[in-house]
Amino acid sequence: MMESTAKEPASAALGAFGASSGAIPAPVLQHGKRSLLNVFGTALGSARSLAAERAVRVMATLSGAGEATVIGRSERLRPAQAAFVNAISMNLLDFDDTHLPTIIHPSSPVAPVALALGEELGSTGAEVLAAFVLGAEVACRIGNMVSPGHYARGWHITSTCGTFGAAAAAAKLLGLDAAQAAHALGIASSLAAGNVENLPTAGKNASMGHAARGGILAAYLAREGYEAAPTALEGRLGWARACGDAPDVERALNDLGRTWELQLNAIKPYPCGIVFHAEIDACLELSREHGLQPVDIDQVIVRGDTLFIARGDRVVRTAGDARVSLHHVAAVSLVRGRAGVGEFEQECVDEPEIAAFRAKVRGELDAALPPGAVTVELRVRDGRTLSRTVEHARGSIERPMSDAEIEEKGRTLAASGGTACDFDRIAALVWQIDELPDVRGLMEAVRA
Repeated sequence: MMESTAKEPASAALGAFGASSGAIPAPVLQHGKRSLLNVFGTALGSARSLAAERAVRVMATLSGAGEATVIGRSERLRPAQAAFVNAISMNLLDFDDTHLPTIIHPSSPVAPVALALGEELGSTGAEVLAAFVLGAEVACRIGNMVSPGHYARGWHITSTCGTFGAAAAAAKLLGLDAAQAAHALGIASSLAAGNVENLPTAGKNASMGHAARGGILAAYLAREGYEAAPTALEGRLGWARACGDAPDVERALNDLGRTWELQLNAIKPYPCGIVFHAEIDACLELSREHGLQPVDIDQVIVRGDTLFIARGDRVVRTAGDARVSLHHVAAVSLVRGRAGVGEFEQECVDEPEIAAFRAKVRGELDAALPPGAVTVELRVRDGRTLSRTVEHARGSIERPMSDAEIEEKGRTLAASGGTACDFDRIAALVWQIDELPDVRGLMEAVRA
């Protein structure tokens, strides 16, 4: 695998890394398989949603029919358009994976590109898996370059950095050389967009789909001879400085090809922002340990770091709001005793008992808590104060979901999404994807 230093432009280093033909370590490929299986499940859970329906209609209008599968559906579109829809479906429930250092969800913008192009090109499963892993790595590495200032300024880092990862995956499958791959990343810097203000709305869906489609566009343009500035990413007037603080190129390129950011990618057990998972764990543990009923609880105080409070302290009106609300997370965990897909749908948001309980919840900043950690304090009607701190949530790198749990999650989502797809067959194919002579058989399994 190509190694590089921070002395060369970021796009050149990352382009050479993506275009190289070196072997990817087996443990990294296994992380890639787990991530792919997870987002097949999340896509199947959302395939019949109104958001997917609308996206299919728009993409069909723009391009017409093609040969790329829209996961969980019968329609087939051109690869860029299928990738647009599949990125939305993979991300819609906020149940996709998360690169913990940056809070990027790398699979949703990158996997659809590798799968759609691989299907059109007749690529082997090994080629598709490698393109996905390399693209996800590039997305996370560029995320490292601009974190935390990029996200803090309001850029939706999954949509922006996902565009680069999508471009890298497309460049790999299209066989671009190192120079062309570098230009693809530079072109992607002019296409990368998405803002945090839109997270509870369909605006986020648009930026997720655009990240996947934009990456394909960037790679095709580079193949046709389009060029970008060598320092389009980190230059004085480049993408990183325009969208954040001074870029940390060394952090982005450090040990490139030797260490893998994808191994810091966590699979979620709950369909909401990952910064709220420790809160769910703490609430569920307290409730079960003490046998609490909702009426027993007078007040809930939830303490977390700056990102937790900034993202979660909001008025809840919609299902999108609920997935990034510390108040709603506490309410469903303590009232319903669970935090599954149904707990973040509009019907639950509007439920009077849940709405009333949200009013009991207050968020407080605790700068002493590390990122991802949360303390939940319950003030109980009998005068007791019960407290629980969770530093590492279920699904984190320290407490990862097992392969069997990821399979069960996907099985449940596929069933709830209303498709006829056999998730056990899909899982068997994903675990053996690097042995498949043609990825089309896998895509056939995820087509309704």
